[in-house]
Amino acid sequence: MARKFQITVFILFSSLSIFPQVESQLYLENTVIESIKGDGNLIWVATYGQGIFHYSKKENKWVNYSTKKENLENDLFYNLAVSKDYVWAGSGDGLFTFDKKKEQWRKRKFALGGEMGNWIRSLCYDPSENVLWIGRFKNLTRLDVAKQKFTDYDLTTNKDSKTNNIISIRLDGDSLIWFGSESGVHIYNKNKDINDKNSWDFLTNKNGGFDDEGYAVSIHDMLFEDKNIWFATDEFVTQQQPKFNLGGIYEFDRKFKWNRISKEDGMPGNGIYCLARTGNYIWSGVYSFDRKNKKEYGKGLVYIDRLNNKVHVVDLNDLNINTSLILSLYFDGEDLWIGSDKGIVSLKLYNSLATWGGKKIIKQDENSKKRKKKLSQ
Repeated sequence: MARKFQITVFILFSSLSIFPQVESQLYLENTVIESIKGDGNLIWVATYGQGIFHYSKKENKWVNYSTKKENLENDLFYNLAVSKDYVWAGSGDGLFTFDKKKEQWRKRKFALGGEMGNWIRSLCYDPSENVLWIGRFKNLTRLDVAKQKFTDYDLTTNKDSKTNNIISIRLDGDSLIWFGSESGVHIYNKNKDINDKNSWDFLTNKNGGFDDEGYAVSIHDMLFEDKNIWFATDEFVTQQQPKFNLGGIYEFDRKFKWNRISKEDGMPGNGIYCLARTGNYIWSGVYSFDRKNKKEYGKGLVYIDRLNNKVHVVDLNDLNINTSLILSLYFDGEDLWIGSDKGIVSLKLYNSLATWGGKKIIKQDENSKKRKKKLSQ
């Protein structure tokens, strides 16, 4: 099921040229990988067409839940969330929950929002409160896991229905949760009453947000640092509306400074599917939108040096990725998992630049001189 490759990848870091060894493995060949999440020793994978998989790194073993295996009634999934007791998978036909103890799946559909309200576009589990946040095509839902209580919220803002289409949810530290929509991002302070309007803020490409660029901004993914936030935005432009969703990666200093990274900076496209971080590098799956045919075309994988925002385009042939459509990314602290429409690849980067969290070899806030000294040892 797996193929292993030894390759050498050139990485330019500060003024040092390093040639780290990289090990690449391809799994689930020709499978569309929509979402990847870690669960201790297990890697969970949501696919569009072959159900749900999990992979044991310790045992080097894959397990599949699908209609083919007769242990799941759906094969088309978009996203995942994981807790110690459950795995949740979002489909176009409701929420699927896997009880780890019973080893059984169950499905729940939502009454509000009609059929489109059962399209689960994003999931995010908050372990500090034992709450699952469910972003739907219409409405946001909060699940109190212990009580199994679902509560729906309509986040429509400025009479724009796209602000209630929740396509990304990310935790930001201990108190904030960000909900990316097709038209801006909602920020909730969970230390306050969720029903109090003062608990919420809304950030869009107006009044200085996202540099006031484009007609609207659609937030596909988010990544947080202490001082900066990275936004992956969608590209959707037509001949009639050439500036509708401009796309690109936005870096925000949490105050007032915005920086957009786009084709002008070396990106192969302006549409951004996903983000992941390994050390000082931000990885991204990129696409472009054909305004004539109104279709998305994969444009591969890049990594950005977050110290100088320099863009590096990855040669996918070296990684045995036979497609340019990169849909999902996940870094488990050791391996970078890359999901595409042709399978999933794990990269084990044998150098200190990949280390993030846990055992850090390079401290992120050290100055350039200290970083060079560390790397030369």
